[in-house]
Amino acid sequence: MKILISTDIEGVAGVFHGEQIRAGNGEYERARAWMTGEANAAVQGAFAGGATEVLVNDSHGGFRNLLPDQIDERARLVLGKPRYLGMMGGLEEQCDAVFMIGYHSRAQGRGVLAHTINSFAFARVFLNGMELGEAGLYGALAGELGVPVLLATGDNVFIEETTPLFPGARWVQTKVAHGQGSGVTLSPTASRRAIAQAAEAAVREALGGAGQAVPFRIPGPIECRLQTQGSALADLFCMWPTLERVDGVTLRFTVDSVQAAIRTLNSLAAMSFMLR
Repeated sequence: MKILISTDIEGVAGVFHGEQIRAGNGEYERARAWMTGEANAAVQGAFAGGATEVLVNDSHGGFRNLLPDQIDERARLVLGKPRYLGMMGGLEEQCDAVFMIGYHSRAQGRGVLAHTINSFAFARVFLNGMELGEAGLYGALAGELGVPVLLATGDNVFIEETTPLFPGARWVQTKVAHGQGSGVTLSPTASRRAIAQAAEAAVREALGGAGQAVPFRIPGPIECRLQTQGSALADLFCMWPTLERVDGVTLRFTVDSVQAAIRTLNSLAAMSFMLR
């Protein structure tokens, strides 16, 4: 069994503040080490459960946060951007299942450091009327390729909003959110231990036929409805001829697949830097 581990940072134990997720300061250096540790725990658990190959996708920011010299040498890394599959880069290699490690809740929620793709630009994202955060969007991309999510980790708000999308998946709660920047967390050591145990159990169950995880699918055509953080962003994005303005801060577009929707959203996120 080949596992893709997609790693973000906002859901990692001990991470609560914007300084911890932005490069260029000591707080970030500590947080990226914790992120690497949780990724490693998932790698080790996956192999212990019987995985034959593991890829680790760095899925935060510029996609170059993990410390390659600290990753279990049995794993391979997916680093850097741009890439068409974004947070699911690596699925091109015919992976059998996905782990989402260090993920966070969607924008406008009360989870720790909650956002969807781009906190400056995007307020809410809907696919075919379903509001989704990054886990839902990329879980649907994996599902479109026939790949289920076996394990996901993050705070309690993330788990509560995402559990209905991935029936049969295992969950590890790394912290309890009291707000955007506060809460109660496991220690990095305790979080890594819980992730390793859950990863091993998830793979062992899947290989033994006892696992209940199924791919999360959203059939096409896909209508994406995007609410921006301000009208200037909607003005900018609707320079794209295929996007339709709905109101001052909302636009929509229709595509044939989840992958096309995500590629469009990531392109809009890149455009938003014009207004920063």
